[in-house]
Amino acid sequence: MIAIVDYGVGNIRSVQRALAHVGAEVRLTAEAGELEAADGVVLPGVGAFAPALARLQERGLGRRIVELAHRGKPVLGVCLGYQLLFEESLERGRHQGLGLLPGRVVEVAGSERLPVIGWSRTMQTERSALWDGIADRSYFYYVHSFAPVASEHRIGCSDHAPAAAAAKGSVMGTQFHPEKSGRDGLRLYANFVGLCA
Repeated sequence: MIAIVDYGVGNIRSVQRALAHVGAEVRLTAEAGELEAADGVVLPGVGAFAPALARLQERGLGRRIVELAHRGKPVLGVCLGYQLLFEESLERGRHQGLGLLPGRVVEVAGSERLPVIGWSRTMQTERSALWDGIADRSYFYYVHSFAPVASEHRIGCSDHAPAAAAAKGSVMGTQFHPEKSGRDGLRLYANFVGLCA
């Protein structure tokens, strides 16, 4: 079973549908016990870093995700959920993240407009099981004004996301939205489900 963390930050239903489409048993939950029982955890999100982190921490879910990740449970962050996995964000101040991935989240540089919205080629900078069956330089769908800067654990990059994807042990994430990225996005979710099996 794959648990999707339900902490009041949008885009949860489309993530749920995508995971179900690739054959996963999915549970939306804000219960620590259900996260514990899951084979893997997906942390989605759309919005701003600080209020999202506050909602996560209010329910004790941030601490639980960190504990589970340290015990080796696969955790996948998507978009804002991915950003929350990093040590800190500079979005509207300086905010401490969950610290599961080293590095910081900063405003996108070099874009003519923010947020960056649309399809972008994503280069695979390191091998990863998340990329199995996905061609290098495939297009994925992005919506973001902030992004993690390049880190030692990045596995992908795009024009406006130096660390478009990263993986460190059982912790991984994408700045793009796999659930909005067609066949390759669904394949990435299927690859994550496979890692959880």
